[in-house]
Amino acid sequence: MATSVTVIIVNWNGSTLLDQCLTHLSSQSVQPTAVLVIDNGSTDGSAERAELVPGVKVRRIGENVGFAAANNRALEECDTEFVALLNPDAFPDTHWLAHLLQAAHAHPDIVAFGSRQMMHGVPGMLDGKGDVYHVSGLVWRDGHGRFQGDADNTAKEFFSPCAAAALYRRQALVDVGGFDEDYFCYVEDVDLGFRLRLAGHKAMYVPEAVVHHVGSATTGGQHSDFSVYHGHRNLVWTFVKNMPGALFWLLLPLHLLLNLVTVVWFTARGQGRVILRAKWHAIKALPQAWAKRKKIQASRVATVRDIWHVLDKRLTPTRSRR
Repeated sequence: MATSVTVIIVNWNGSTLLDQCLTHLSSQSVQPTAVLVIDNGSTDGSAERAELVPGVKVRRIGENVGFAAANNRALEECDTEFVALLNPDAFPDTHWLAHLLQAAHAHPDIVAFGSRQMMHGVPGMLDGKGDVYHVSGLVWRDGHGRFQGDADNTAKEFFSPCAAAALYRRQALVDVGGFDEDYFCYVEDVDLGFRLRLAGHKAMYVPEAVVHHVGSATTGGQHSDFSVYHGHRNLVWTFVKNMPGALFWLLLPLHLLLNLVTVVWFTARGQGRVILRAKWHAIKALPQAWAKRKKIQASRVATVRDIWHVLDKRLTPTRSRR
């Protein structure tokens, strides 16, 4: 299986997690063509240790430009057919990359491939098997927080992969403009997956490609103020930019209701100030988001029916861990 693939790891004070990630990567049954660590101004010595690992190239940006921008910098340096994105706190099983590449060769019409993410340190519990996009604009990782079952062993098409451990055809990412750097981090992979969908592409879950994921290891946890702010600000932009045609206006009341409910929910949790700041900043930037929408929708290949087909339409969405 001759192919070329660069593994990209965006690091910001990954500490010993990055060490473990690179150790697991060095044990892959199929070795990547290149391993590129983009360091966002770490001060914990993790970048220095990574420079000592054979076969690993470290590019220091010197400041924390965010997950989205750092990955775009990496894409500028890559010339391989595929890129595999891997978080420093995601530890791949020995055949992780091999299974992703096998799936890519078996399905040349698909451009994005996601892993079966297991919770690190909790045997049998899923961290997620791809991202779900609800008609309201809510997003979550499918299966997050439950023990895996037989159904989780079946490959399937899904909305988009979680970028903590995913494989992409590099040219497809370049063609849609890479990640939106205004997002900084959180939901940027869902936004990218949505834009790939609009460009006529598909994504696949590869259950054999297993990683063990710590999750939100350097951002204070999934419900930290940092995570809530970026995640719920970026949810608004993702809906505004990407929801096509009549679906935008049809589903807009649901999206507004979602935002109202989240404000009430996080206020009750004692995070009222941060959720209001997130929504206010999302609203302030709506002119920029709308300008992006015009460009995205003008080049859309997928039909409204295509997008409607891949949206989650359950009346009561599965609990979100975003």
